[in-house]
Amino acid sequence: MHQLHNPWRGKGLLPQAQHPLNAADGVAALLAHCPAHGQTPLSESPELARIAGIERLWIKDERDRMGLGSFKALGAAHVIARDAAALAPEEWASALAGRTYVTASAGNHGLSVAAGARVFGAKAIIYLAQTVPSDFGKRLEAMGAEVVFEGSEYEASMEAAARRAANEGLALLSDSSWEGYLEPPLRVMEGYLQLAAESVAQMAPDVPTHIILQAGVGGLAAAVAAHARLAWGDVPEIIVVEPAAAPALIESIRAGALIDTEGPVSTMGRLDCKTPSLIALAGLSRDADRFVTLSDNACAEGIATLARHGFETSPSGGAALAALFQELNLGADARVFGILSEGPVDD
Repeated sequence: MHQLHNPWRGKGLLPQAQHPLNAADGVAALLAHCPAHGQTPLSESPELARIAGIERLWIKDERDRMGLGSFKALGAAHVIARDAAALAPEEWASALAGRTYVTASAGNHGLSVAAGARVFGAKAIIYLAQTVPSDFGKRLEAMGAEVVFEGSEYEASMEAAARRAANEGLALLSDSSWEGYLEPPLRVMEGYLQLAAESVAQMAPDVPTHIILQAGVGGLAAAVAAHARLAWGDVPEIIVVEPAAAPALIESIRAGALIDTEGPVSTMGRLDCKTPSLIALAGLSRDADRFVTLSDNACAEGIATLARHGFETSPSGGAALAALFQELNLGADARVFGILSEGPVDD
């Protein structure tokens, strides 16, 4: 495990860049038009807290979010609901007839795009890297999406999706962001604020001393961190956990600029992103206190520990919680909040 204390904390690495939104106002009202939307539970685990050597541990359980099994259900579905509300708020089922959303996905973002498109009458085209299991493509097709396997990793499939959108005049809906492409991913991340707002309300009046967040491109971590600073100020220490094979955020923080990274394929498949989101990097460089990397082996050990105590998940879904059982040195009086971001699916 490598750790880096954030030298940009408070000021941010990219002060002029678009930062994450921090308030969930209006998100729940839009998501209410999605039939399966509902609050997910917040659990407390004294047993896991004892194993981690801390005082308390709260776990936000996203394994059944909107029936899609992941926090990602909040993101693209929220964007598509916004589009539907702007065009035909009285005709939700057909509001987006004739519109097509294109994206690349390492997993659950594609499900959210497909589900949102189906609810509001649009079409979805999902690009998957060749490393994504074929069964996942079949699951997307069963939801009505067109599935295209292209590229050896997520970044290549994202480039293919962007080309398709540009060539055919379709709506690109990525959960990452870069120069010139900010508004859709900003609104994807706004959807994740629903998770954060629920957690603050469910935990009240308690406030955690530490928040531990897994990150791929960084959208979930940045959204939750932004809302945590709004709700709790500087009280919690925010720790961001990435795969050792995909250290995009920690190396960008170390370099003082957004950079591409390289590494082998990680078992934390949904977090195996070699380039950070521009918006997420801007937000986390301001809001996060510490960045750490987690090896695949250490993650596997932690996931097994979580499963033995009733919190079955994938390496991607439990990476940050798995890091709790490593040498983070939080202290015996630490009160920690973490997210179980998906169910026990194959990475």
